[in-house]
Amino acid sequence: MKHIKLILLTIIMLSMNSCSVYNFTGTGKIDAKTFQVNFFQNNAEIIEPGIDRTFTLALQDIIQNQTNLNLAKNGADLTYEGEIVDYRISPMTATADQKAAQNRLKIRVNVRFTNKNKEVDNFEKTFEFYYDYPAEQQLVGSTLNNALKEIFERITQDIFNESLAKW
Repeated sequence: MKHIKLILLTIIMLSMNSCSVYNFTGTGKIDAKTFQVNFFQNNAEIIEPGIDRTFTLALQDIIQNQTNLNLAKNGADLTYEGEIVDYRISPMTATADQKAAQNRLKIRVNVRFTNKNKEVDNFEKTFEFYYDYPAEQQLVGSTLNNALKEIFERITQDIFNESLAKW
């Protein structure tokens, strides 16, 4: 009986110890304490006011919400920087009389990630996503807000996964 308790205690301790490496986001053990997200300038041909700030804040938010890293203004262990390189609206489907039935907003962001503690993780990569909406709607107000929310959620999650989630 005493051996069974000892074996169970050992199994519990080992399983608890092995789980400490990973968290719910799959980031594993991060060799950093701080991160910074530099302002992502909008260098696209079409300039939509405010999306550069909105994107920068969205990237900061996802990292703060999914890690225990502290946000720093400069000198951080992890640095995200880059620019919005494309903001494009294109017709996607047409009606029988050759009018657009659906439009697509596509945003592409170039990201440079630097991990000063583990340079092998550094990268420069482009991330993009899109949002389809009915052609009879203007891309303003709630339609624009919904589009940006969906696009930025996807792009920031992809950036997070590329830089920190080591599945």
